[in-house]
Amino acid sequence: MGQNLQTGGRLRPVDLARGHGLSTQAVRNYEEAGILPAAARTPHGYRTYTSLHARALRAFLALVPGHGHQTAASIMRAVNEGRVDEALHLIDESHVQLLDDRRTLQAVESALRDLEPESGGDPAAVSAPGGTFIGPLAEALGIRPATLRKWERAGLVRPRRDPQTGYRVYDEADVRDARLAHQLRRGGYLLEHIAPLIAQVRAAGGLEPLEAALSDWHDRLSARGRAMLTGAAELEEYLREYVT
Repeated sequence: MGQNLQTGGRLRPVDLARGHGLSTQAVRNYEEAGILPAAARTPHGYRTYTSLHARALRAFLALVPGHGHQTAASIMRAVNEGRVDEALHLIDESHVQLLDDRRTLQAVESALRDLEPESGGDPAAVSAPGGTFIGPLAEALGIRPATLRKWERAGLVRPRRDPQTGYRVYDEADVRDARLAHQLRRGGYLLEHIAPLIAQVRAAGGLEPLEAALSDWHDRLSARGRAMLTGAAELEEYLREYVT
């Protein structure tokens, strides 16, 4: 494995920066971070870059949208230090994470399709302004209090504790999550499959906002996948020029 650092004519930091909407300080920072190969120096100590550095910068900037800044920087450092297999391993890990995210999205969509309209129980028993206790909530759902405690340990519900009595208090969001968990459990979903959905519902602020966000979630995952392809193509071009 060799490194050809003499490809192309000399480029100043400003030449690299202008082509990518960066500051010259950013280019120097990328070199110091190992994202770019070390630059040659003039007798007066000024940095000089080549087309190889321009290729490295393009590869890094193309990797960022798909892998994130930190992982993209680690990939470039590994390549520049001759650890290509490590760089490829980092890329593989990003693809695994993307696949996991796609599976989570599919699970959320599937769970939402399986939800039934709420029925049964006494709505008034779980709509008190100050929240409800475990007994009334369990009774309204037709389950045992021990089941709610199990769901709490699994992260499906997060009741607060009354500061005076220490009793669990379930607010409106907790009741929503408990009802959602109850419906999905009746549908055969395991707790570990329900937990990601509950987390997404909380992040969205409810079921209706979550449903509205699914299309955007799809688009973001697709964009990330395509960005990974673009980053891979630019990195391959850099590897062809850098590694001989």
